[in-house]
Amino acid sequence: MAVLAAGSLALSTGCSSGGGSGSMAGVDGTPPVARSSAAPKPSVPKPSASPSLPPVKGSVKVVSTLTEGLESPWGLAELPGGDLLVSSRDKGTITRIDAKTGEKTLLGEVPGVSPGGEGGLLGIAVSPTYGTDHMVYAYFTTASDNRIARMQYDENGTTPGRLLGAPDTILRGIPKGSIHNGGRIAFGPDHMLYAGTGETGDDGLAQDKKSLAGKILRMTPDGQPLHGNPEADSVVYSYGHRNVQGLAWDGQGQLWASEFGQDTWDELNRIEPGGNYGWPKAEGKAGKRGFIDPVAQWKTSEASPSGIAFVKGSIWMAGLRGKRLWRIPLSGSGGKEPLAAPQSFLEGKYGRLRTVLAAGGDKLWLVTSNTDTRGALKPGDDRILVLAVR
Repeated sequence: MAVLAAGSLALSTGCSSGGGSGSMAGVDGTPPVARSSAAPKPSVPKPSASPSLPPVKGSVKVVSTLTEGLESPWGLAELPGGDLLVSSRDKGTITRIDAKTGEKTLLGEVPGVSPGGEGGLLGIAVSPTYGTDHMVYAYFTTASDNRIARMQYDENGTTPGRLLGAPDTILRGIPKGSIHNGGRIAFGPDHMLYAGTGETGDDGLAQDKKSLAGKILRMTPDGQPLHGNPEADSVVYSYGHRNVQGLAWDGQGQLWASEFGQDTWDELNRIEPGGNYGWPKAEGKAGKRGFIDPVAQWKTSEASPSGIAFVKGSIWMAGLRGKRLWRIPLSGSGGKEPLAAPQSFLEGKYGRLRTVLAAGGDKLWLVTSNTDTRGALKPGDDRILVLAVR
């Protein structure tokens, strides 16, 4: 895979429409000097008055294997109509998966991706206005930083591997490292783009509000800050994170995030705007003043969490080192404790688990992660499984 120099990437990112590059920082990792968005604040769906509670005990059934033979899969996103897009961390490519047959179609390689360690092509997301703009968003590591770009997907194209337009970088200057690059992106119920980042192994960056590392970011689809953010001129939404790789919203529109701990506790956090989640001064439920404790925590050997999804009243969390799927039933009241103790499924059966995505009703897509150089390979790896959960 070709790795473009920073200069050539700058040329490629400037040739597509969108105008998102006006607030970009340089490739030296300096955070962007951001402008507040002039767009009116979007309406957020009102939560239901009395959410139904999930059962105390859940269940998981593997319905089918949608597809196999994926290489270092990381991000997963659903297109209108139900087909899936999956990113390859190490190959820097995006592939379309037919939701009925599992057939794979290579859309193309994202220019400028520089894989290495835990970096590469990570999270992907589909524009909330995809029906009119056909935009696919990607979070990826370059030779100099982590950044977020969008590309237009030409669904009428006829040449596999050449169906993605030139990337338009909307945010650059997210610090990179051989570890802890974060990488999950998702559009929230407010139609704004959220991103989880890591502190790259440099603990101090998590508490530095001027750095984009060790944060959850919130921005417009053009990469601009919002007036509803804690600071109007910043995309930083929460801070004090070690390595956020999971983002999901519950039925009340509340944001949740999974986070890698160091040696003691991995975390599931209920995210509050402007909240400080403690790293590196606190890990797990520390009870320290000024920091927000996680709603649930696990020993690092049991989790090392990546993606999360909300289905049937519970957060479902994929575990890498833990090689299992966790179910965390929520109380529905926004409380600081789950409805019941977390419950694990599929322990060791499919190896490392990277990403989960709600598939409608009681269904969940689950992506394995055994071809990322850290897993024990099994025939068919890596794969996307279809689960029925409750």
